[in-house]
Amino acid sequence: MSQAVGVKVDRLDAIRSHLYANGFSTIQALADAIGASLATVRRDLQILEQEGAIDRVHGGARIAEGSSVEVAFQEREKRHLSAKRAIATAAYDLLHPRTAIFLDAGTTVLQLARLVRINPMPLRIFTNGLTVAQEFLNIPNLEVVLLGGQLRSENASLVGPQAEAMLETLWFDQLFLGASAISSDGAIYSVDSAEASLNRRMLARSANRFVLADSSKFGTTATYKVAPLDTAKVITDSGLSRHWRDELVNFGVDATIADLRAKA
Repeated sequence: MSQAVGVKVDRLDAIRSHLYANGFSTIQALADAIGASLATVRRDLQILEQEGAIDRVHGGARIAEGSSVEVAFQEREKRHLSAKRAIATAAYDLLHPRTAIFLDAGTTVLQLARLVRINPMPLRIFTNGLTVAQEFLNIPNLEVVLLGGQLRSENASLVGPQAEAMLETLWFDQLFLGASAISSDGAIYSVDSAEASLNRRMLARSANRFVLADSSKFGTTATYKVAPLDTAKVITDSGLSRHWRDELVNFGVDATIADLRAKA
């Protein structure tokens, strides 16, 4: 990708992110936010409108109805990206060729999927994540199975009774599970009840279980409890506080701390 094309892609992403965060914006407000001329913003809005990402209205633009979920996922994917990549690198080093692994639909696990795409090895990969599965299109030496079930658009994942029933017929050498939150009670939590239920089945059907969670997830909470943290090993980043490092020891959790400096 040329530098000019890269700048253009970054600018389009910036416009999408600004509209998602702020709703309707005038062309002038967009130009000020991304540091571009009015003429450039108008051209970019035309491109985004043709892609179906935005709706142009008098004097400005807004995110197209139906695309806000995609933008929300992309925004979560970008948060703490260095930490997620460091965690993914540590997780990749744990993979063994010719084994069966499960990758859930989390954004940190997605970074692991991208490493597998770049450096593939013979693996049987199961996932409930649509975005994760797409990473493996046309990659040699991979056998990829996508769970069936109900689409959860917020996370581009498949959940529900059909997905859980399929898990009951499978066994995995390794599970790599994301987490919405890791609370002070030493448990993993999710924002969605169906996701939490499916996560519990993943844990029950795996020999070796790893939770991939960047340090910002610790000390937070969500509505639905998945499982105690000590049911899995934890891979996190070196931004984790001393308090939480001590808490992991207190909870009896085996943890790997990925060094952020290695990814700088």
